[in-house]
Amino acid sequence: MHQPTKVRDLAQVACAALERLRGEAPRVHCITNAVAQNFTANVLLAAGCVPSMTLSVEEIGAFVAGADALLVNLGTFDAERRAAAEIAVATANREGLPWVLDPVFVDRSPARAEFARTVIARGPKVVRFNAGEFAALAGAEATPGTLAAFARDNGVTVALSGEIDLISDGDRHAGIENGHALMTRVTAMGCAGSALLAACLAVEDDPLRAAVGALVIIGVAGEVAAEQSQGPGSFAAAILDTLFNLDAATLTARARITQ
Repeated sequence: MHQPTKVRDLAQVACAALERLRGEAPRVHCITNAVAQNFTANVLLAAGCVPSMTLSVEEIGAFVAGADALLVNLGTFDAERRAAAEIAVATANREGLPWVLDPVFVDRSPARAEFARTVIARGPKVVRFNAGEFAALAGAEATPGTLAAFARDNGVTVALSGEIDLISDGDRHAGIENGHALMTRVTAMGCAGSALLAACLAVEDDPLRAAVGALVIIGVAGEVAAEQSQGPGSFAAAILDTLFNLDAATLTARARITQ
């Protein structure tokens, strides 16, 4: 069981995660939707990671086996990605690799929701939702109590995105207040954040701390990037530059974390 983590320590979690990402350059294999692949890869590269994106059923097992973490994003739930996800999850579990499930739009598709339930039973370290997606899979509105119950019942850490990001492993809880409204105006921002979370799992074996680190890093980067942007287009470029140049002093000064 992971030890309790105090709020005053969590800002340093993000700093340590960023340092390890840059020092260890983890490989992250991403099964993600078609509109997210390019931006997701660029976010990982800016943070010091090595992305791969192949969906080929002939190749994906080898790619995942050679990675340090896996992202399974259901945003484009076509036959190719479904088959790739099956192989990737089986490979990750066999190799003992941490992986993240991002069940995009399960609130709009019963078939996608059913597949997500099946995949959750296969042991992701973290499931990253928005409120609608959580309600579709949990059968309840997202509250601190229902998040904790879902985490305990499924043996996962839950990271819920929103105005305040909420994270729970069933016993411990954290809220991340960092971020900016422009982050909702750029395609694939959430998907890229989930990939960054997978990267943090490669360098931090405590899923709650990994989730805190990733969401603080991307949230603070969004705030800094917004200060030098005129709109979504310049913001998309600025957040990549900000991630590349982000330092521990900025993370520590700007991190807004509650429990």
